[in-house]
Amino acid sequence: MWGSVFSSPMFAELAGKRQLIVQTRDKLAGVDPADGKVLWEQPVEAFRGMNILTPVVYKDTVFSSTYGGKTIGFKVARADGVFKVTREWTHKAQGYMSTPVVINGVAYEHLKSQRMLAIEVETGRELWTASEGFGKYLSLVAQGDRILALDQRGLLYLLRANPKQFEMLDKRRLNDSESWAHLAVAGEELFVRELNALAAYRWKAPGSHASRENVALPSVVVAN
Repeated sequence: MWGSVFSSPMFAELAGKRQLIVQTRDKLAGVDPADGKVLWEQPVEAFRGMNILTPVVYKDTVFSSTYGGKTIGFKVARADGVFKVTREWTHKAQGYMSTPVVINGVAYEHLKSQRMLAIEVETGRELWTASEGFGKYLSLVAQGDRILALDQRGLLYLLRANPKQFEMLDKRRLNDSESWAHLAVAGEELFVRELNALAAYRWKAPGSHASRENVALPSVVVAN
């Protein structure tokens, strides 16, 4: 019905209703997982249908950002069983492929410009934009106030989720081949799909006196 899409569907609760959030090439929608009924939908701007980023949800706000469009916060409400979606705010920044992470109401987003942006999900207030650039793609996962970010060049960054300023704690090269797959986390184990291998790492939670030793050396590498 909506054609092919780049963005991944995700489950979230909005306005008291569990639903599947779907972003297509030109629209954002909430779908009832029980029967496939479209609960609400909203057009989104994107250059030539290049709408790749997967939206994230905080409270009743859906956060999205489009290639060739803007970063947007949509508020979803329900009255008398009818859903209504409104555009609460817009920001000029353009997302690309990387799904943001949200920590304490702040979205940390990798932009088309290859820089990082911290922005409040409910208000759209920009907190900071990093001066340092990353790769074309940045896979983001969070644990507490730490963010792991892997770009397609095989560089892994450890960031602190700091709403006041961009803060890099550490970085290292994991491999020399390209890695476009999303990081996978299971407990303290971190899995990285490289071009020709699958690598497993131990991601240690930060200790009370340690601020940098949060990613251990590889524990196992399995050739493809």
